[in-house]
Amino acid sequence: MDRQPGLSVRLKLTLSYAGFLMLAGAMLLAVVWVFLLRYVPNSEIWASRFVPNRSDLLRAFAPRVAEMLAFLLVFGLVGGWVLAGRMLNPLARITDATRRAANGSLSHRIELEGRQDEFRELADSFDNMLARLEAHVAEQQRFAANASHELRTPLAITRTLLDVARKDPNRDNGELVDRLHAVNTRAIGLTEALLLLSRADQRSFAREPVDLSLIAEEATETLLAFAENRGVTIETSGDMTPAIGSHALLLQVTTNLVHNAIVHNLPEQGTVWVTTSVHPNGVVLAVENTGEKLTPQSVSTLVEPFRRGTERIRTGHAGVGLGLAIVKSITQAHDGTLTLTPRAGGGLRVTVQLPATRTLRDGPGS
Repeated sequence: MDRQPGLSVRLKLTLSYAGFLMLAGAMLLAVVWVFLLRYVPNSEIWASRFVPNRSDLLRAFAPRVAEMLAFLLVFGLVGGWVLAGRMLNPLARITDATRRAANGSLSHRIELEGRQDEFRELADSFDNMLARLEAHVAEQQRFAANASHELRTPLAITRTLLDVARKDPNRDNGELVDRLHAVNTRAIGLTEALLLLSRADQRSFAREPVDLSLIAEEATETLLAFAENRGVTIETSGDMTPAIGSHALLLQVTTNLVHNAIVHNLPEQGTVWVTTSVHPNGVVLAVENTGEKLTPQSVSTLVEPFRRGTERIRTGHAGVGLGLAIVKSITQAHDGTLTLTPRAGGGLRVTVQLPATRTLRDGPGS
C-alpha cells in the first residue's frame, strides 16, 4: 500500500523518544550546573592557592555537556527506533492480516502471544471478526449454490415438459398444464422465500407493538384445515404476550413453525402444541409436535438453508427447504434467539425468545 509523503509512525515515535531523552538529559545537566554554581566563587579569593571560578568551570563543563548530549541523542535515536519497532510489531501483524483479509484470505489468524494488553485485545477481536466473517462467507456461498440448484430444478423440469409437448403436438395438454402450474407454483414459492429471507437479513422492516398470542392464534387458524386433513390436532395456550417487531414477519415465523410441526408429525393422531409465555427477560413462542425420534446432531442442522428431512421429501408439501432458515433469520433480525430441542418421546420443540418490551422490563406502574 502506497503511503502519503510524511514521517512514518515508527520514526515519529523514535523522534519522540529521543527528544524526550534529550530534554530529560538537558534538564538534569542544568540542575547539576545550577548546583555547582552555588559553591563556586566568581573570582580567586586566595592568592596562595588556585580556586576555579565560574569561567573555569564553564570551560571544563561545556565540552562534557556537549559530549553527553550527543551520546544521549544517538542513544535515544537507536534505542527509540528499536523500542518503537517492538511496540509496533503487533500492529504490523494486524495490518498484514488486514491486507490478507482484504485480498480474500479469511483463514489467516494473528494469534498474538503475550500478556493481555491493548494490542492483544485488538488482535483477538480481529481474529474473532475474521472467524465470524469466514463462517458467514462460507454460509453465503453454500446458500448461493443451493439457491442456484433449487431455482435451476423447476426451470429444467419446465423445459423438459415443453420439449415433450413440442415433439408430440397431438398429446393432451391438460396434464402438461397441471404439471407446469405445479412447477411454476414451486418456483414462485422459492423466489418469495428467498426475498423474505433477504428482507429479514437486511432488517429492512418497521417495528411496532405486537401480541405473540394473537399471532399464534392467527397462524393456527390459517393452518387448521391443513392439520385436520393430516389427522393432526393443534392445541394453543398462553396469555397476552406483548413484543416489539414486524407483525408480518413474526406471523411468517409462527406459520412456518406450525406448518413444519404439522408436516413432520405422526402419520395418524399427531399433536401440535403452540404456547406463548412472558418471562422477566423476554417473551417466548414455543411450538412442539409429536413425531419421529430425532438426535441432537440432526436437529442442529435443521436451520440450515435447503435442509430437508426424509418426512418432508415423502409428503406432498415438500416446501423449498427454507422454512426454519427463514425463522432463524427473522428471529435474529428481532434480536431474539431460536432453540431447537428433540423431545424425549419423539418430535421437536422449537422456542423463539424475543427481548422484553420496556413495559415488561420496568414492571407495572413504572
